Amino acid sequence: MAMLQMQRIFIYALKKDRKPLLEMLQRQGMVEINDEIPEDNVFHKTDTSHAKSSFEKNINACRDAISIMDQYAPVNKPMLSMLNGRTVVSTEDYDGFRDKYEDTVKTANRIIACNKAIAENKAEILKIEIQAEMLTPWVAFDLPMNFTGTKYTKSFIGTLPKQVGLDAIYEKLSEYMPVNVDIISTSKEQTCIFVLCTKEKAEGAYEALRGMEFAHPSTVADRAPSEQLVVLKKQIEEAYTTIDKAEQEIIELAKTREDILFLQDYDKMRYDKYEVLGQLLQSKSVFVLSGYIAATNAKKLEEDMTRRFEVAVEFEEPSEEEDVPIQLKNNAFARPLEWVLESFSLPGKGEVDPTFSMALFYYLLFGIMFADAGYGIIMIAACGFCLIKGKNKIEGFTKDFLEMFLYCGISTVFWGVMFGSYFGDVFDIIATTYFGVTKVPVIPPLWFFPVNEPIRMLTFSMALGIIHLLFALIMKMYQLARVKDYIGILYDAVSWFALIVSSTLLLLSMDMIKNILGVNIVIPSIVVTISAVTAIVSSLIIILTNGRESKNPIKRFLKGIYAYYGITGYLSDVLSYSRLLALGLASGVIASVINKMAAMAGKGAVGPLVFAIIILFGHAINFAINILGAYVHTNRLEYVEFFGKFYGGGGRSFNPFSIKTKYYKVKENMKDEF
Repeated sequence: MAMLQMQRIFIYALKKDRKPLLEMLQRQGMVEINDEIPEDNVFHKTDTSHAKSSFEKNINACRDAISIMDQYAPVNKPMLSMLNGRTVVSTEDYDGFRDKYEDTVKTANRIIACNKAIAENKAEILKIEIQAEMLTPWVAFDLPMNFTGTKYTKSFIGTLPKQVGLDAIYEKLSEYMPVNVDIISTSKEQTCIFVLCTKEKAEGAYEALRGMEFAHPSTVADRAPSEQLVVLKKQIEEAYTTIDKAEQEIIELAKTREDILFLQDYDKMRYDKYEVLGQLLQSKSVFVLSGYIAATNAKKLEEDMTRRFEVAVEFEEPSEEEDVPIQLKNNAFARPLEWVLESFSLPGKGEVDPTFSMALFYYLLFGIMFADAGYGIIMIAACGFCLIKGKNKIEGFTKDFLEMFLYCGISTVFWGVMFGSYFGDVFDIIATTYFGVTKVPVIPPLWFFPVNEPIRMLTFSMALGIIHLLFALIMKMYQLARVKDYIGILYDAVSWFALIVSSTLLLLSMDMIKNILGVNIVIPSIVVTISAVTAIVSSLIIILTNGRESKNPIKRFLKGIYAYYGITGYLSDVLSYSRLLALGLASGVIASVINKMAAMAGKGAVGPLVFAIIILFGHAINFAINILGAYVHTNRLEYVEFFGKFYGGGGRSFNPFSIKTKYYKVKENMKDEF
């Protein structure tokens, strides 16, 4: 368990080298830029917002273009394509993309324009279809829909609600004769009519029609409806033709997919570079850059820079007031859990990296909760296959995630063998159902069956919990020793350690506790006496010293009493480890129920087939539910019970200036990848 020592780095170089030097730093990914040097009359910062805005626009255009291409020209990716990681390219490929840059930007924008044309024409088609639908009832009308009458007549073209007969219309208009009424079409919803009357009677006739809820048509054209429908149909055909052409153009342009993917990453790297450029202090000839770097990388980076550029590099130790970033460094066993720790919080100032100590119990606790050799083998096989297939390709979180569950799978197999669980009792069920075997279990546990001996499992769980908590206190002692707080070691850690151990021994010496836990431990009387004395002394130390920061003796005593009340917290913490029993039993019991349900299918012709289906489906659900439960509750025991005794967190993650791309990564030395 270790945290890399951080150093302040100051880089002084010629202004003409600032971009290539930053590109090198970006590819190296060793320095977190943290420029806090103020501007003055000589050195100032440059506004790069315009350039960043241009890059961001191109990045968004690429994302949109990729999404559009995936819609019209999808690429069939293998199921495990995520294991391929990012494509590695050389610096020569990166620099050579400049020749394609402008054309690729135009291509991405053209794809977006084509998609916009498709959307606009689809909307236009919908609009035209609505117009055509409205004109359909008028297809038998041979006058333009905007016809208003002649020199001496006035016409009204529109609809009446529901189905209305000609006699009813004439009856309403009888006072305004002469009137001509033609029913163009009729349906349950409406009646389309054409009314013609003299101009003198027009106003009265219109009022009468309005009394019948007369409404003008929403579509008015200077052609007859049948002629207008022909025009609309032609417009729809033209829109579909435009859509087809745009789709074909997108499919054709999709051949440049890789260039567009590269453009997105290319401008993402440039965006990050110009963001750093905006932080640099620059004069007419030189620039200054400062930040943080791991001490182990300092010499190599200095050599690389001085070999290629005219540059001066300085290193110094950060001050106590600085918010120094945290970079963890652990072995292969503990490293996969760094992301789990970071999801809680990185170590704060003066704290140790608890990843390794966390890993010792994390895999152990997970395995006990899942505790099925069959499920564990599936985890090992799946994670191992992915790690082998993606060797030297998968990186970051994906790699850590797979490695973590690989170790969890190994622990699950171990405890599954210890507790005799192989997909529950599936081998016993198969043996008794299909082979007439009466002697079970077929594969006995190396230790015991938790389902048959739950109290024994509970005792084991709480014993492991006590060990876990004591280890947390040891971590607290180590942490206090690093800052040379020897008084704190005695008062805040050793006293609690002694109290927990002595109290445990006193409880185990009681016959009632032995009977409840089902243990047969003989503790010598001298040990019981020493434990009692130790418990009293440690209790007094806790009460008398935990309020030592207060000068008032009464406050000091009351604070000590309150601190001693924390013994109830330790008791509840120990009881929290009963979840090891609960989840372990849940996994096994549900698996056994599934197996018994499958066995009910019997032998027969289809029995084995039904048995296999129930087994596969049931165990898949049980696997998914209980692996999630084991993960969540393992984290809970680590975060609350374990970390709660010594760990505060609050550290800031090291965020180096690096290549944060999605599809490609640039390597200066391609040999590193082979």
